[in-house]
Amino acid sequence: MTTYATTPGVTAPSFRLEQKRRITGDFPGPRSTELAARRAAVVAKGVASGVPVYVADADGGIIHDVDGNSFIDLGAGIAVTSVGASDPAVVGAVKDQVEHFTHTCFMVTPYEGYIAVAEQLAELTPGDFEKRTVLFNSGAEAVENAVKVARLATGRNAVVAFDHAYHGRTNLTMALTAKSMPYKTNFGPFAPEIYRVPMSYPFREENPAITGAEAAQRAITMIEKQIGSDSVAAIIIEPVQGEGGFIVPADGFLPALAAWAKANGVVFIADEVQSGFCRTGEWFAVNHEGVVPDIITMAKGIAGGMPLSAITGRADLLDAVHAGGLGGTYGGNPVACAAALGAIRTMKEQDLAGRARHIEAQVTERLGALQADLGDGSIIGELRGRGAMLAIEFVEQGGGRTPNADATKAIAAHCLREGVIILTCGTYGNVVRLLPPLVITDELLADGLDVLEQAIRTVNAG
Repeated sequence: MTTYATTPGVTAPSFRLEQKRRITGDFPGPRSTELAARRAAVVAKGVASGVPVYVADADGGIIHDVDGNSFIDLGAGIAVTSVGASDPAVVGAVKDQVEHFTHTCFMVTPYEGYIAVAEQLAELTPGDFEKRTVLFNSGAEAVENAVKVARLATGRNAVVAFDHAYHGRTNLTMALTAKSMPYKTNFGPFAPEIYRVPMSYPFREENPAITGAEAAQRAITMIEKQIGSDSVAAIIIEPVQGEGGFIVPADGFLPALAAWAKANGVVFIADEVQSGFCRTGEWFAVNHEGVVPDIITMAKGIAGGMPLSAITGRADLLDAVHAGGLGGTYGGNPVACAAALGAIRTMKEQDLAGRARHIEAQVTERLGALQADLGDGSIIGELRGRGAMLAIEFVEQGGGRTPNADATKAIAAHCLREGVIILTCGTYGNVVRLLPPLVITDELLADGLDVLEQAIRTVNAG
């Protein structure tokens, strides 16, 4: 039983599969090995997988592989299965929808599900102004269309992105993304009029005393000197950076940027593809500092694993686009819309934003104690994050900030051998990120943290 099950008015999750880790033998096992051979013959090598086992079933915080092993899932498909991998509300909504129709194309014969999702997003996203929504398939597609809207509405071309940013793998979103390998190397030339400015990265600031407001002014000064405010269509930023290392900017950074954007007619786009839908302990990460974006991009956790993304923003911006200027054949697929409505219902009924805050308290208490026990000079450089979007940045021993990617890889490998799936990230490849399903039980989370703690202690000891 989960601790929040007794909270008045909050529904407890139910699971099909036993929520318990179990490793039955060496892995990858024979079936996973067989599938890997079949894959090598037909799947392009450019598609990489972090875990060498193949999934047979998944539910809640557990993944079963084809060889009978059960793994604790601390990645949630990169923050996608926040409501669990087979949430009953999502499954039921999908089953009902596919029995009626799987596709008509909203641009040909529209349907209620698309409208219902847009209504939910107008309610849930920050801002009390009139809003409009467009649905797409992937986070990158949402980002690309948010930029399209900003450029058309403002009549300007320049777009400002940040160090350590990740926004996708399309041509435009690769240009917005900061890290070259593996996302950009040899895929150019990229879309023009993209400019990059410094992020607030407290752990790696040359001046540790710099405030969020001062870091924002550093970026603003660069924008004004190198681009000119009259040329900037949009600023796009992840309120908590994802692939870049789960970087939480210093307090005041986001509000100062948003205020400057508003004063200069610049569209402020919050990329909440990874941080949205209760992941950080709020419906959206910008809520932590009361920032109201002009446009917000969403995907990942929106639909319980079905492919769906969205942009929601000020009506005057989105309605500035001419009829037919936005859309796509599969955008707002009816089955994905049904899944989104089911997932959002679960998030509300089970108070998954509150659950994310509970997970944060559990993880930070446990790993904070570990960091204190290992002492200064250990491989733990920093614990950070919000809600159930948490990270450990690893460094070389000795008390400095030199990134330690080798330790990060070793810790991830140790955890996998013991039946715990964790993800890594970061510009320097030295960050373990924790993204458990928000419905994970306390017992399963504690077991996963036991394994992670032992992995860190082992690697720290050399």
